Amino acid sequence: MDTTSRTDASTSYVEAHRASLQDRDRFWLDAARAVDWSVAPTRAVDDSDAPLYRWFPDGVLNTAHNCLDRHVVAGRGDRLALIHDSAVTGTVTGYTYDELTAEVAALAGALAGAGVGKGDRVLIYLPMIPQAPIAMLACARLGAVHSVVFGGFAPKELAARIDDATPDVVLTASGGIEPKRRVEYLPAVAEALETAEHPVRTVFVHHREGFESALADVADRGSADWVDWAETVEAAEPAGCVDVSATDPLYVLYTSGTTGRPKGVVRDNGGHAVALTWTMENIYDVGPGQVMCTASDVGWVVGHSYIVYGPLLAGATTVLYEGKPVGTPDAGAFWRLVAEHGVRSFFTAPTALRAIRKADPDGELMRGHDLSCLKHFYAAGERLEPETQKWAESLLGMDVIDHWWQTETGWAIAANPVGLEPLPVKTGSSCVPSPGYEVVVLDGTGEPVPAGEEGNIAVRLPLPPGALTTLWGDDQRYIDSYLSAFEGHYATGDSGLIDEDGYVFVLGRTDDVINVSGHRLSTGTLEAALAAHPRVAECAVIGVSDEMKGQRPAGYVVLTSDQAAPAVGGEDESALLDELRLIVRKTVGPVADFKDVVIVEALPKTRSGKILRKTMRQMADGDEVTVPSTIEDAAALESLRARIGASVRHGSVGAES
Repeated sequence: MDTTSRTDASTSYVEAHRASLQDRDRFWLDAARAVDWSVAPTRAVDDSDAPLYRWFPDGVLNTAHNCLDRHVVAGRGDRLALIHDSAVTGTVTGYTYDELTAEVAALAGALAGAGVGKGDRVLIYLPMIPQAPIAMLACARLGAVHSVVFGGFAPKELAARIDDATPDVVLTASGGIEPKRRVEYLPAVAEALETAEHPVRTVFVHHREGFESALADVADRGSADWVDWAETVEAAEPAGCVDVSATDPLYVLYTSGTTGRPKGVVRDNGGHAVALTWTMENIYDVGPGQVMCTASDVGWVVGHSYIVYGPLLAGATTVLYEGKPVGTPDAGAFWRLVAEHGVRSFFTAPTALRAIRKADPDGELMRGHDLSCLKHFYAAGERLEPETQKWAESLLGMDVIDHWWQTETGWAIAANPVGLEPLPVKTGSSCVPSPGYEVVVLDGTGEPVPAGEEGNIAVRLPLPPGALTTLWGDDQRYIDSYLSAFEGHYATGDSGLIDEDGYVFVLGRTDDVINVSGHRLSTGTLEAALAAHPRVAECAVIGVSDEMKGQRPAGYVVLTSDQAAPAVGGEDESALLDELRLIVRKTVGPVADFKDVVIVEALPKTRSGKILRKTMRQMADGDEVTVPSTIEDAAALESLRARIGASVRHGSVGAES
């Protein structure tokens, strides 16, 4: 491996974090030297329009050049850049840096031929196939702004994003492949075009075999010109890289809220390239010639940062996985990926680990796979409860590194900087604030709370490079949504604490804090207690309305697959429920007043793995239920409705604790 770009390993985390806050210009300009610039920046942060900040305002670069062309120029064109591993089709395809650069340049040429230029928006609606990162990088090559929309979104949601981003071009495919079904994309895109007020000029369609709808079936729908992707690219001249300002937008990514107009998070070119390049070396410990696999989707921020941009900026090999943690074909899928592709750093979501634990609690399917190449295992996306963390660590024989970030931040707010200085892992903690993030915990009035006390987690402004710079087309909405709750701070919307050692513990969203007779309790704390029971695979706790106490906690647990579900109302169920109540009482205390607990077959989740706690609360309280368009399995929500209703009506299921 090349090591010329790696920093002096003697630099400690404490020194790096202090420098990133006390001398931002020096720290981040130093980090910026790892990026190729057409015009190198002389300033790091521009605060002239605070609370809106701009990074590297006088710098000029191209992100696609930094991801691709510079590695080819450096003589690394024959190295693998991208491995597409499709468990649903049974194929593996590799692209060298030479090959990927050529594919990106060709599509960029086709987009330019369709009138796409610097600053224009392109909407990408694609499954986990190579065309997705190729599309993103082709836009970056032209200085165009891409907006990737997850393929699970319905036409209405797609139309809302078309109207907000106003793209000239949409890039799509015949459809996506799930373990048990095929998802037709073209009818959804056609309906979205007909629904949206903004007229899309051109739609590129990548053909995949085995789908009912073809380009000819939708070519007369909407006002757009529908063209065959392959034919259009073949006829185009490859395009070179277009210089853009560091402060120009690279992409817009919409948060998956359930109400109101979607919020388009804006990521710039320069700050993004610098931040992700720094993280690849210092957080993920991955450099040129090494392999990173991030089991996510390019429709989410994790996929943007660490399937596509981060590994390629580092000159590494990235694995694009089209499959599931279980079911394609089984719960050993991740271990196969690691062994077959020589993965050094693996990144997934806690919900994937819980799914694997439920299906294969003893790790039988890990056996037979040589995982000696794996050096680091990361989790993020939702709270990683201690029991799941301990389970995974016992199987892997290494630390499972939890870290915490958001769509808005683009990279980790808190993490273990193993490439800089490996720090001790504390179960239940996302480790320490990343350099560039000054993390504080505040009470409701904005005052700091003592170490170890729970409160609102916030980040003192300015946010570091790579975080959102604003919301698309609406600076004031950005300020109102994130910067107004606590003056001079970005409000994360998460609740948690920082302990005496500076470790961050994220306990849940602020709206997941419940108030039982005046006592504030984090649902994350209650969930951790439930998850400690050996029969529990995953769980969720919500706060339900209570006339006497204001709120009371209600727990919903899914058992491991090796445990037969007890008969409803039987002695076995009653005994298990009593055990669950007791473990919460012992762990959290009588103050929790934890009595309501129900065994369920599954928890409702979004496609990104987040449990729909808000929707569950609405259901429990009898409010109008808001179901996100990103729900994974609507049937799970419906089957839960009766159980939630029963637990709320009776106040408790089974014997009293």
